[in-house]
Amino acid sequence: MIKGNALTIAMVGTRGVPAAYGGFETAVEEVGRRLADRGHDVVVYTRGSKSREKKYLGMRVVHLPAIPVKQVETLSHTGFSALHLIFRRRPHAAFVFNAANSPFVPLLRLRRVPTALHMDGLEWRRSKWGPRGKAYYRWAEQFGVRTSDALIADAPGIADYYTHQFDVPTEMIRYGAPILDAVADTRLDELDLSPGGYHLIVARFEPENHVLEIVEGFRRSSANLPLVVVGSAPYSNEYTERIQRAAQGDERIRLVGGVYDQELLDALYFHALTYDHGHSVGGTNPSLLRAMGAGTATIAFDVPFNREVLEGNGWFFTTPDEAAAAFERAEADHAGARESGRRAQERAQAVFRWDEVADAYEDLARRLSSGQSVHRIARRARRRAEDW
Repeated sequence: MIKGNALTIAMVGTRGVPAAYGGFETAVEEVGRRLADRGHDVVVYTRGSKSREKKYLGMRVVHLPAIPVKQVETLSHTGFSALHLIFRRRPHAAFVFNAANSPFVPLLRLRRVPTALHMDGLEWRRSKWGPRGKAYYRWAEQFGVRTSDALIADAPGIADYYTHQFDVPTEMIRYGAPILDAVADTRLDELDLSPGGYHLIVARFEPENHVLEIVEGFRRSSANLPLVVVGSAPYSNEYTERIQRAAQGDERIRLVGGVYDQELLDALYFHALTYDHGHSVGGTNPSLLRAMGAGTATIAFDVPFNREVLEGNGWFFTTPDEAAAAFERAEADHAGARESGRRAQERAQAVFRWDEVADAYEDLARRLSSGQSVHRIARRARRRAEDW
């Protein structure tokens, strides 16, 4: 039973818990478990989990189906979740993740559930979406701005985007970074690797993640250490083939596919000489935070999001030739790479803390439950004509 000033908080719109996928799921698990530890009743709507348990790390888990088609999987599950939620005891606040789910926000607010929408990155810029998908995401952003009680941005650049495009305030709430102080290197034997003896990419194979440019740059470089590429393409076979062609014939480049063993992933992050980060569309990226928390130097695609998260600490590139030069500089100065990784870990420990992220969600839930809302000033917001 929830007593005193404890809240019932619903989390909607992700694959749920246990976290086994991306940043949203990790945020739900890390924040939800902390809020549950503080006595709140946290309800997480989940799809596709192998576990059918109704409790996980103190959170209540509601398992609901989804239509298994790329274009409607998330929307269908969120729709089922919203319907389930409105016919149960009304929560004090709901967090809906992903701007694409904005059509269901009015349904929750009709039930008088104060709702915050986590806007994520600039999803309409992702190449995996065709013209209709991009148009939908742009529409969903505006609809979410107009209908939500609060908007969550995970990086200053995302907050700036909504200020510029819609002139509405956002709640800037980061992700946390897992801090790794010591990780055994025994698992590296499985991939014939040694500590400090390889470069690492962990990314979905999508053009905006610039895996191809990193591989092409590495191939042009005189680097001696291998490049380990962890990832696959959930939608783009053609892009995967381009990466495979770029790597073909170069024994230094190892395409190992998806790795879902967290212990092995931790070892890979912790013992790499560099983590090579090509993401360009999202805000605060969980893969980058994981590398920072592991104390690994980063070679990053040069966009404001990455520079801000790293506070300029690392090597930056926009072309394959610049990536090649970064690999060569890192290998020429192992001590400098280790020092860069140490500074990155210090920043992760100081700025990207899950306890403080949970504090921010808890504070927002309390404000929402007491009636605070941006809806009055945002309900007529219109997107500026000029592009961002």
